[in-house]
Amino acid sequence: MTGMIRAVGAISGTSMDAIDVAVLESDGLSAVRMLGGGAFPYPPALRTALQAVIADPARAESGDLDSLEADVTDAFADAIQRVLVQGGIDLGTVDLVGLHGQTVFHRPEKRFTRQLGDGARLARLLGRPVVNRFRHADVAAGGQGAPLVPLYHAALSAGLEMPLVVLNLGGVANITYLDGETVLACDTGPASALIDDAMMHHFGQPYDRDGAVAQAGRVDTALLGRWLDHPFFRQPLPKSLDRNDFHRLTRDARQLGPEDEVATLTAFTIAATSAITRHLPKPARQWLVTGGGRHNPVFMRGFAATLGVPVEPVEAAGWDGDLLEAECFAYLAIRSRLGLPLSLPGTTGVPVPMPGGEFWPA
Repeated sequence: MTGMIRAVGAISGTSMDAIDVAVLESDGLSAVRMLGGGAFPYPPALRTALQAVIADPARAESGDLDSLEADVTDAFADAIQRVLVQGGIDLGTVDLVGLHGQTVFHRPEKRFTRQLGDGARLARLLGRPVVNRFRHADVAAGGQGAPLVPLYHAALSAGLEMPLVVLNLGGVANITYLDGETVLACDTGPASALIDDAMMHHFGQPYDRDGAVAQAGRVDTALLGRWLDHPFFRQPLPKSLDRNDFHRLTRDARQLGPEDEVATLTAFTIAATSAITRHLPKPARQWLVTGGGRHNPVFMRGFAATLGVPVEPVEAAGWDGDLLEAECFAYLAIRSRLGLPLSLPGTTGVPVPMPGGEFWPA
């Protein structure tokens, strides 16, 4: 494959709120042309089934999930086809599909990660070649397997003021630090997952719209201080997390009133993420925020106050924060087919720049 390649990327993040699909053309290097995308929620029964698996680590790690994986793959195929139809893009013009799928278990210290999404099945359903299992080679080589979006951030960031941090607020928070040729990355701590779970438990709502519940509550500073003493925050980067890594730590928040619990969990994300600055080579001149959390004004005000530099949604740079991760896996699928690295020692801790992905012909 040479020149500009048209690829579709598809992912559902740790919050499992939707399947995100994006279409782009790229040379796998610095040339990127976005062609649009969209998002479609999982069928409710499928989302419930996935939540049950993620809540059961033993099953998520080693259980028989073939039937569930088939259902996930079919949902991805449907979402991809719907996005292409809505965008007026002929499936036959797509050169490649990058299927990240749904992470259900991530333990790089065991050299194991599991994403549901059957590349062979999707290739049959769509009649297009597919790349999946993006994280596996990195994890097998001793890397964290996450985050994988930094090289895409680097491709988009030419001409922006640096040092620059790109912060992704999904279920887990992660950053990319960019300064010239320096590309560093890591997960920084919890983001929306803990808050979303508390919102569902107390209010039957999937998330804290506009941070309204957090604004109505009071932060328990004693609890927050204990949580921030977790050794993860003293570890240098790179480092990565599973969606549920902090659930046990923060379960004592249930002793608080619902609004106070959400307020304290929100403050935890702000403080935990801001703590990464102690591990960065130089202070960033600006932070660009992507992921659903950028719509939460409590997050955005809190980060700006804590960091003391401009903190803006990625749309300020002309990017689409709703599609950025899906675009990334379209871009990485192209790099995979070209034999280019998907991760670096400074982004996942892998010993050498690491190609990856598994290819499934149409």
